[in-house]
Amino acid sequence: MPSLLGVADAGPPFAPAVAATVAEAIGELETGRAVVLVAHSNAGLFVPAIVEASPRPVAGCLFVDAALPSPDGPTPVAPAELLDFLRPKVTGGRLPQWTDWWDDSDIAPMFPDAQTRAAVSAEQPRLPLSYYEATVRSPAGWDDRPCGYLLFGPPYEPVADEAARRGWSVEHVPGLHLHQLVDPESVTARILTMTAGWR
Repeated sequence: MPSLLGVADAGPPFAPAVAATVAEAIGELETGRAVVLVAHSNAGLFVPAIVEASPRPVAGCLFVDAALPSPDGPTPVAPAELLDFLRPKVTGGRLPQWTDWWDDSDIAPMFPDAQTRAAVSAEQPRLPLSYYEATVRSPAGWDDRPCGYLLFGPPYEPVADEAARRGWSVEHVPGLHLHQLVDPESVTARILTMTAGWR
């Protein structure tokens, strides 16, 4: 997983910088085989751009408690109600880190311990509001490969339902949004099981 701390520094559009950063990391992998993209949360929106930029064949795309991009065309990064929620939080041209948007009583249970929370916070960029005001283009054919959805829980059930309507495999590991930090063994095992047949 490459660091995405600086992807917003060049300004919009942001998708090319995200895709280029991930593509560079893919190119540095020692294996020459195809790769499986596993995206969590908002990163799901950038999967089509990463597929297009990848220097290696992409065997499949797995979305883990993630936003879904359009099959073809633009996808808003954030709905209007989220933008209304975010605008008052901007200071110095940037939003706070994602975990500071919400009450601590909602965020703290997502982490197994204070050390893990500190490590995650160190990797969270402070993004400009324009990041969330943007749309991300999905090139036609990005999903002409196996795709799947791994759900943890609310509020992503409707997104998992949409993945099922697209004909994707959908599985559920009950947990909060950062469940991969709380139970990495179970989440990793399920990811490997879901993607085992992808070539």
